[in-house]
Amino acid sequence: MGSFSIWHWAIVLVIVVLVFGTKKLKNLGSDLGGAVKGFKDGMKQGTSDDAAAAATTTPIEKPVTIDVQAKEKV
Repeated sequence: MGSFSIWHWAIVLVIVVLVFGTKKLKNLGSDLGGAVKGFKDGMKQGTSDDAAAAATTTPIEKPVTIDVQAKEKV
């Protein structure tokens, strides 16, 4: 009773298609595919941008420390 058979999944699929319709499911699938493709392209572009940025950046200057003496406000 713990696992679902193929018939359970078929019934769930039929109910989902009846509730949402095939057109909405098709649009949802294409939107999801476009998002995944955009994410992959962004990851590829990010790695190439990081390598290019690392090659063209200037070294970071040392921070300047300023010594001050705090006084109490009267």
